Order: sequence, then structure tokens, then C-alpha cells
Amino acid sequence: MARGCEHLAGCHTGEVPTLASATVGARLWMLVEHTGPWPSHLESFELPEKISELVRRALDRGIRPQLIRRPGKRTRPENQGIRVLVAYATGEHPWLASGVVAGPDDLDLDALVAGVVPESCILEDEPVFLVCTHAKRNVCCARIGLPLARSLADSLPDRVWETSHVGGDRYAANLVCLPHGIFYGSMSQAAALAAANAYRSGEVILDRYRGRAGIPEPLQAVEHFARAHTGECAVGAVAVESSRTDGDVTEAIVRCGDVRLQVVIEPSVFTAPCGTACAETITTYRLVSLDRLAPVRYATPALA
Repeated sequence: MARGCEHLAGCHTGEVPTLASATVGARLWMLVEHTGPWPSHLESFELPEKISELVRRALDRGIRPQLIRRPGKRTRPENQGIRVLVAYATGEHPWLASGVVAGPDDLDLDALVAGVVPESCILEDEPVFLVCTHAKRNVCCARIGLPLARSLADSLPDRVWETSHVGGDRYAANLVCLPHGIFYGSMSQAAALAAANAYRSGEVILDRYRGRAGIPEPLQAVEHFARAHTGECAVGAVAVESSRTDGDVTEAIVRCGDVRLQVVIEPSVFTAPCGTACAETITTYRLVSLDRLAPVRYATPALA
């Protein structure tokens, strides 16, 4: 454990399980470039007036606001407007768009809520990758995230941003892949590059995969175990068709490629090798059962 780090040993190296820990409340995203100081909490609105208003409007509409800046850069030429990116991470066809606006009135966030690209933005044809480097929120994010962001940017120029808090500081360095909202944690530089390249090919890697944002944690766990069982890695190939919860137990029917599975999971507490007395409690999930379902054949009666 590094000096100043209060997290459980193994959190930042992948030894602690990361599955089913992606931020639940993030299906719509607004990224705002701001190279000045970042407050510890965006909802404090300790930002320039126009950016504060953008953050306020996003929060009012259930949109996740993030501050971003290019790795290693802290200055931006004046009078060039505010660079924004918006992501619609819901449904089968998520999208990402970008633009430069003069102020809050020039970004139609209601259009984003409706799943429509705002008029001030244009669609992006490549994903973007966010690395949390928010030192004022947690020192580990800067200590581990800054060198990772710079390394990843060397391999993927113009597609990588440092970002403010994304959730799950114990899993720093955290990587978010947009527009789908795919989360990874405890990332090394090699692991981050592998995950980014996989995402650019439309795939996920289960190693250090936290889940997809906007989905309840139990269903993130269901997806994880379904992928692990079938080896399915395509981003859009896994979908929960139905689910129910009885106490702590969640049962779900999952489509995984051409296969349908019945998956049952329950919460489980991760116990550190040195015992729980030396660590915070980390809740993860345990696979109770997984069964492949027989294909359903529907009979269509002949017309008279």
C-alpha cells in the first residue's frame, strides 16, 4: 500500500475483484473540457460560470457531467468556446458526439435526453477513453491515473482524456470507454491499452472489467458470469431478457450470442488475505448456478 493510500492491499493491482462495480446512474454523459482547477465535487459548482451552468443543467436532467482535459496539458487558448462531448449510452446503438459551444444555451441537453444529437454537435466515428485523474477527490486516482493517461494517449492520440471522478476510487486507475459506458478498474498501462484496443474492435476483456454503467450491479454480475461461461466478448452480444430478485438472490434469463442462460447470483464479501480486520469490507457477487436453456420452438398453426 502506497503512502497516502487507504485502500485495501491489492485494490490497484487487480487482486481484488472488480466485477459489477460500474457506476449505476450513468446512461447519459456530458463531458466538458476544463483545464483549470477541478473542485472535489462538481455539484459544488466551484467552476467558471458557464461551466457551472452546464453542470447544473446536466444534473437537473439526469445526465452525468464530467470535466475533461488532455493528458499532460493544463492550458487552453482563450476565446475558443467550450469543447463538449455528449454520449448516449443506452440501447443497442449508443453514440458519441462533440462540439464547441459559446455557452450553456448553445447545448441542447433535452435533445440528448431524447436520444437525439444536439444541433451544436456532430457524431464521432471513434470512441473516447476517460482515465480518472481527480486528485482532489482521491490521491490514488492522480498517482496511478496520470501516468496511465499519458501512456494511453501516446498510443491513441486525440482519443484519450483525463477526467474527474467516475466512481470506485479503490479501483484506480479507472478507465471508461464511451459511448457504451464500459468500465475497467485497477488498470496497468498494458491492461488499459489491451482494453482500449478490444473496445475499438467492438469487444470487452473480462480481466479487470467492472461492468457497463447504467445497469444495476446484480445484472452487471449476471452479465459477467454469462460472458465468462460462454467466452462471448462482443460488446452488444449479451442482454438480460428478464430478472427477478428474492431477498439477496437475483435470477436472470440472459441472451449471450445465440445461447440463452439462466443465471443465479448472490452478494458475497471479499475477504483480504490478511483478514477482514485490516481492510474495508468489499461486497462482490458469487455465482450460485448457471444453466443453459433449451431453444424455444414456437409452433404456428396452419391457416384454414
